[in-house]
Amino acid sequence: MPDGMTDSNDLQAAALAYCDAVYFARSEVFEVLCHDNFQMTLIENGQATFWDKGSYLTRVRGRDAFPAPAKYEILSMDSAGDEIARVHLTVDVPPVRYEDHLGFVRVDGSWKLLTKVFRVCARLDEE
Repeated sequence: MPDGMTDSNDLQAAALAYCDAVYFARSEVFEVLCHDNFQMTLIENGQATFWDKGSYLTRVRGRDAFPAPAKYEILSMDSAGDEIARVHLTVDVPPVRYEDHLGFVRVDGSWKLLTKVFRVCARLDEE
């Protein structure tokens, strides 16, 4: 595996759990997956909007799941020293497709989502 890539399946499992939780509005997954100091940032029209973990959980609880199958793609993953990692992916939340850059830290042997910076990369109703 190339330098900078994790040989652990744990990071991929965390990323897949994240994608399913976004698509199927599973706040209980985010309660465990997100670090207590989780910070989410939406970049839109040159402006940044911020949410903390509690605000994000409220946001997820406030919407319905989309019909299966979930639609997402992991574009890249890398880690440094098995302590920090980054995942770049897209996930559909109709009517939009988001591009997410996720920052993970390893806490007590598990990957915890610490940061999420994202943007709308496509309107699905215009495809």
